[in-house]
Amino acid sequence: MATTVPTDVGPEPVGLLGRMSWALRRRAFRWWFAGQVTSSSGTMTQAVALSWTVLQVTHSAVWLSAVTACSWGPSLVLGAWAGALVDRCDRRRLLIVTQALMMAIAAALFALQAAGELGLPLILAISLASGAVTSADSPARQVYVVDLVGREAVASAVGLWEVALNASRVVGPGLGGLLLATSGAAACFGVNALTYLAPLLVLLRMQGTPSAEGARTRRSQKGAAREGLRYALRTPLYRALLPMATASGLIFSMGIALPPLVSDSLHWGGGGYGAMMAAFGVGGLPGALLAAASPEPTGRRVRILALCTAASVLLVAWSPVPAIALLGMVCVGASSIWFIALANTLAQLRCDPDFRGRVMSLWGMAMTGMLPITGFAVGVVIDGAGPRVGFSVSGICVAAAVIVGWRALRD
Repeated sequence: MATTVPTDVGPEPVGLLGRMSWALRRRAFRWWFAGQVTSSSGTMTQAVALSWTVLQVTHSAVWLSAVTACSWGPSLVLGAWAGALVDRCDRRRLLIVTQALMMAIAAALFALQAAGELGLPLILAISLASGAVTSADSPARQVYVVDLVGREAVASAVGLWEVALNASRVVGPGLGGLLLATSGAAACFGVNALTYLAPLLVLLRMQGTPSAEGARTRRSQKGAAREGLRYALRTPLYRALLPMATASGLIFSMGIALPPLVSDSLHWGGGGYGAMMAAFGVGGLPGALLAAASPEPTGRRVRILALCTAASVLLVAWSPVPAIALLGMVCVGASSIWFIALANTLAQLRCDPDFRGRVMSLWGMAMTGMLPITGFAVGVVIDGAGPRVGFSVSGICVAAAVIVGWRALRD
């Protein structure tokens, strides 16, 4: 039996818990949320196994970076065109295609690894294919949330999505490590392929979504990628938010700057790296919950949270002892997740609906598509000026982006 999407989420809830769970009033969103938690955990499981496989095949961190670049790079190259596709198409049907392709990619990894044929060239090719699909899948998933819950509950939905991501960061690597130790990398790839069944079944059950009803209008409009870029560049809010997304993207790629900071500056062993990542997660969960419970975001709130994030990063970078660094990482987790969730929500709510897919695609290009470039730059800084300066880069860049976009974020 198909699930139809209602046209409202009822009156605005009262209290912290009410606002936090507002999006969950929608049955369709509840199903979608559960499917995304399952699928994201599988994605994290596969990421652990793929990194391990690359290191086993090449014994080289350089090739691991190359695989990462192949996964993120397509978003930078294809993002604008993918966003135009999201604006023109029925998003539910587009997501059925992209999620099915991601499942096929995971199944291919499983089959090749099980057959002993998964070498570096195939890993690079599959990573490129995955990145290309993700360039359309990611903005489509973000905009589809608005289709499901309406603009009133977007803050709740985005915050809950951050909760799901934090949960997957715990469940996925843990499951991946267990499967690697007991069954090998092929099992991780197979599990990820199976987890895509959850969102696919949810999407197939849903009918009558706003995106499907509005698709005919979007198809008749000129949705060129160039128009989306011009729209973002002439809108002061996006000229402020997109550089902030690029700067904050480095915070979520700590595998570059955190290990040398822990080992060389804090003189902590491998357990210290795990403790610092765990501290980030400890802070990230309440940050996501606070984002879900927040009222409609304003530029001023985003500005304050961005500056708190920058200050927290600098606290970690220049901590004299591990205890202070751990406390700082909790603050980084809480403030950065809250900041990114509110900035994402603000970007969607202030956007012309006809350009929402292209704007969120540009958001993805700024945050993750730029990582191969910005990550390399941070590595150069670490080699030249040391881990503390290298770790400070993201905080300094976030603060600089806030200052440059101060007037655009004044309301």
